[in-house]
Amino acid sequence: MTSSTMRAWRVGTPGPVDTRPVELVTAEVPEPGPGEVLIAVHACGVCRTDLHVAEGDLPVHRAHVTPGHEVVGEVVALGPGAGAQFTTGDWVGVAWLRHTCGRCRFCLRGQENLCPESQYTGWDADGGYAEFVTAPEAFVHRLPEGYSNSELAPLLCAGIIGYRSLLRADLPAGGRLGIYGFGGSAHITAQVALAQGAEVHVMTRGADARELALALGAASAQGAAEPPPVKLDAAILFAPVGDLVLPALEALDRGGTLAIAGIHLTDIPSLNYQSHLFQERQVRSVTSNTRADARQFLEFAGRHRIEVTTPEYPLDQADTALADLSAGRIAGAAVLIV
Repeated sequence: MTSSTMRAWRVGTPGPVDTRPVELVTAEVPEPGPGEVLIAVHACGVCRTDLHVAEGDLPVHRAHVTPGHEVVGEVVALGPGAGAQFTTGDWVGVAWLRHTCGRCRFCLRGQENLCPESQYTGWDADGGYAEFVTAPEAFVHRLPEGYSNSELAPLLCAGIIGYRSLLRADLPAGGRLGIYGFGGSAHITAQVALAQGAEVHVMTRGADARELALALGAASAQGAAEPPPVKLDAAILFAPVGDLVLPALEALDRGGTLAIAGIHLTDIPSLNYQSHLFQERQVRSVTSNTRADARQFLEFAGRHRIEVTTPEYPLDQADTALADLSAGRIAGAAVLIV
């Protein structure tokens, strides 16, 4: 039996991290509803989207929500009707996408990430900055073997959304990929691209992040707005900085695609058609992911070892982890250990 109470972080008044928008509270352990499972959290990744929720960059969907959507843990109870896919004792992962309607034209054509009724872990429902979390069984994932809990957690958003971003970037086989920003998602995506035979060039502000990029096999690493040494066939913008759209587009070769990976981006300055878009260069946004994306990526991670750099924080230091993420002090993907 689980305890009746748990530790959990909740967003109080959204605002800059130095105003302490998240607070640690004692809460009731949630009961799994119909079709849901209750999971004892063992690790939860710290994602930039959590920071956007805490700071108010993303509008509040649920007041006092518990952030966190890269959850690794053990199924400890089944709600009514659950048990078709998992049972108690199973080790599972919970990701960002929590619910879709399954009926709209987007869901029916395999684009459930665009479902107007979609809901998200740590935004619409309480997430993994807690000792327990509930999730719909149909949106819970099996995990690849050969990884620690800390290594698995970032795969569940940083990895999945990076994988979809790579698909959206339409990188040709053996092509040159530019990566702008090199945090949790980017350092995983770079390894996927390298495993697929790409040549990777990284543009990022942090010296530690540039060193990590080179250590992982990037062909070059330079400042965030600096031009790469070669023209790029595709690029992914992970940093939530609209100003970087211009240098990223300028770095693209003819026919290149820029995919913007984040859920939030500051305003993009005016584009010049000749400098930024002519010769069939294009910009694509990335919106969440489908469960098929998640399965494909996690299967890929099971076949190809991904080195995940995971500075660890105890659960009661989630506010510190968010502050370090905001300040650019984290190389890789931070993880809360419960």
